[in-house]
Amino acid sequence: MSFFKKRKIALALGGGAARGLANIGVIKVFQREGIPIDLVVGSSIGAMLAAGYCLGIPTYRIEKTALECTTSKLTDVSVSRKGFLKGKKLEKLICSFIEGRTFSDAKIPLAVTTTDIETGEEIVYTKGNLEKILVASSSWPGIFPAVEIDGRKLVDGGIRNSIPVKNALDLGATFTIAVHIGFCVKTTKLDNPFQLFIQSIQILGEELDRYQTMRADVIIKPALVDLDQFAFDRGAEAISDGERAAEKALPEIKKKLGLKGKDPWK
Repeated sequence: MSFFKKRKIALALGGGAARGLANIGVIKVFQREGIPIDLVVGSSIGAMLAAGYCLGIPTYRIEKTALECTTSKLTDVSVSRKGFLKGKKLEKLICSFIEGRTFSDAKIPLAVTTTDIETGEEIVYTKGNLEKILVASSSWPGIFPAVEIDGRKLVDGGIRNSIPVKNALDLGATFTIAVHIGFCVKTTKLDNPFQLFIQSIQILGEELDRYQTMRADVIIKPALVDLDQFAFDRGAEAISDGERAAEKALPEIKKKLGLKGKDPWK
């Protein structure tokens, strides 16, 4: 018992839009196996799923919400120069998901990352208006408008740190499990300038992810083969990939943490 109490085990959930739904599969396996988690840090869609996990929202409901999510349900085209989309549908989705819950309602401590688009600073929240903060962490700059909180214009937390391992360590974690969602680097023919531009961003993002996970004790990497960030219609596949990757990592996690049974706290 004392061995476990000396540790602060953190789970770092990254973004990736539809690819990020793989985080749900990881959560399902961790709950089933009784893996003790003392802190969850999330960015982008990983923040929303981290909130669901920490708030004790049943996994079947988290999964149902995710599978009902489609590109059209998030699309509300804007004529404003603040973003291609209004962001109202995103707000509605997050509002209906957390149902007024706050950071103080979390059964497991929760941290959400955001980025100040004007200064480039990374802002990590462990208290405040949870709904608004989750919207900010999920708002891709240029696509969704920035969310103003305390005078700051905040956007997607994944811009600075797509896999928030460093944030978990900064918050006192002594053992960190990172879910490396990664980017969909295409192996098919790239035949126009836009595809070339996106490919270059994907390659850069993948390299940054590798760097950001270097300090993690365990890395869970779902396969997500050719699964595009906007492929919400393949959500079930992403979740299954997350489950398989988490199950594959279980022996390493249990060995490093000295876990034998389902729940060492009972």
